[in-house]
Amino acid sequence: MTIKSRFAPSPTGDLHLGSARTALFAYLYAKKHNGKYILRIEDTDRERSTDKAINVIFDSLKWLGIESEEPVYFQTKRFDLYKTKIQELLDKNLAYKCFCSKERLEELRNKQLENKEKPKYDGCCRNLSEQELASKEGAEFVIRFKNPTEGSVIFKDLVHGNIEVSNKELDDLIIARTDGTPTYNFTVAVDDSDMEITHVIRGDDHINNTPRQINILEALGTKAPHYAHVPMILGDDGKKLSKRHGAASVLLSREQGYLPEALLNALVRLGWSHGDEEIFSLEQMEKLFDLDHINKSAAILSTEKLLWLNHHYMKTLPFEKVELEILYHLGRANVNIKQPFFPNLEELFNIQKEKCKTLIEFIDSSKYFFNEEIVYDQKSIEKFLAPECIQYLEETISDLENIDESQWNIDPISIIIKSIVKRNNIKFPNLAQPLRVCLTGSTTSPSIDATIYLLGKNRVIKRIKDGIKLIKDFN
Repeated sequence: MTIKSRFAPSPTGDLHLGSARTALFAYLYAKKHNGKYILRIEDTDRERSTDKAINVIFDSLKWLGIESEEPVYFQTKRFDLYKTKIQELLDKNLAYKCFCSKERLEELRNKQLENKEKPKYDGCCRNLSEQELASKEGAEFVIRFKNPTEGSVIFKDLVHGNIEVSNKELDDLIIARTDGTPTYNFTVAVDDSDMEITHVIRGDDHINNTPRQINILEALGTKAPHYAHVPMILGDDGKKLSKRHGAASVLLSREQGYLPEALLNALVRLGWSHGDEEIFSLEQMEKLFDLDHINKSAAILSTEKLLWLNHHYMKTLPFEKVELEILYHLGRANVNIKQPFFPNLEELFNIQKEKCKTLIEFIDSSKYFFNEEIVYDQKSIEKFLAPECIQYLEETISDLENIDESQWNIDPISIIIKSIVKRNNIKFPNLAQPLRVCLTGSTTSPSIDATIYLLGKNRVIKRIKDGIKLIKDFN
């Protein structure tokens, strides 16, 4: 049997991390077994589905590297198939027209609640005679599935084990609305059958839908796939993951400076483990993933763990893997990377990455390299830009001007800094900190020789001169 899994999101908003993990698990399971993974867009809810949300799904999955192995399916393009299948059920007396008004259904529900009964349809139109049907000619109706009234639906969930639901607990659900459009549980069952899906991996909030879908599949004469319902994801506070927890969706995670490798690694560890290992590349996940080691309880997304993973990948991935993401963030920050003074991005990243846990931190801590003008911290000016610094700063300008452009590198710059410190008999910070304030606006930067090197000769000399003028104006 060829394994075939699917990810079937509804395009109604952002792709949340819980949905992304479901997509990842479905993708990995198919890859592990040399099967196929497909993407199906469940867009039959026309009021809530949007093109923008569809593009968000595409962009999110592409960024993560989870690609469908068949052309993407859209349920709205499959209405003819659903219509045919509904007619088949009507012809076999496995579905029926229901003419009950909204008012009657609401009254029925209220009575059931008053009697502390589970609200469900009472089958009023289930067995209408031909004469009764003829009398309702032209009236508005929905189509309901004739759910079995005896026995139970029993299935083995690959995460939760055996599950049994009595058919008496299930009602005759609507499979077509008054305008003829099919409903969720019906389209899912038809699609899983038509697309020959063997394994459905989805959130455990769908467990209640599974018995209904199994009954529909049996009515259609099709064997149900295997089901694996994975637990939900909680935030650090133990509550359901939402926007208040920060990186609640895939693209928001990207905007916050996380790498796709880090997010994938974090997602796969939410409820799944392989011994004590924490670091997994996508290739390793494809080889190691299984359903046997998925935890039944809810998983907690630790922001601290995600930051740790992101820092790991920032430090260990080849630069070409990180470069596109850096350029993405520079674009969002409106940084012109074609400026003549723009630093060598790879060298700058390699110097900064040890202290930055996200790419946003990298961009924020590197602004003085990207921008022509800098913003001075007043406290740093007051503390380090004193009149006695002018002599050291002027010597720095003079010595740096003597370095030929072709020789501009960290080593000769470092020699100059040490030489000025030695001949003036001062401590290293007495020169380094005033230089930092002149060059960056504050006292935080990489090593002073690396900072000077990456800023470039002309910008360094200009900024030191600006700093000297600042001292004179301030005093």
